[in-house]
Amino acid sequence: MAKPSSSESTFQFFNEIGIINQLANNAFESCLTDGLTVSQFSVLNWFIRVDVEATPGRLAKAFMVTKGAMTNTLKRLEEKGFVHVRPDENSGRRKLVTITAEGQRARLEAIKAVEPLLEEVLVQFKASQFAAGLPLLEQLRTFLDLRRDV
Repeated sequence: MAKPSSSESTFQFFNEIGIINQLANNAFESCLTDGLTVSQFSVLNWFIRVDVEATPGRLAKAFMVTKGAMTNTLKRLEEKGFVHVRPDENSGRRKLVTITAEGQRARLEAIKAVEPLLEEVLVQFKASQFAAGLPLLEQLRTFLDLRRDV
């Protein structure tokens, strides 16, 4: 069997990431509490990782979804009391979104709920294997993030 070319190997690498993403999201979503979806959890997680406040447009850009899709996600999170959406005092049209204490609790509960799945993964793989792969994944994420508007 011939050795795959560099571009074939790179494509295969990204293909595996895509498949893993689908499988992991399905497994993660089945663990989520409070009726959260992966996209809703991701927004809550963004507020903890990135910033305490954002406009719906900024969130839509960060998640590379339409403003309508983000507005829908934020509406559902607001109905659950996980985010607060308020008018921007400096703009007549813009809104500002912040995570609430309930949203922070829901995020932590979601992370706790997924721990059994992570423990199951760690039966098959060593934590050191994940740690060893992180630098490449972080560099790849940074590279792709920097060129997202290209």
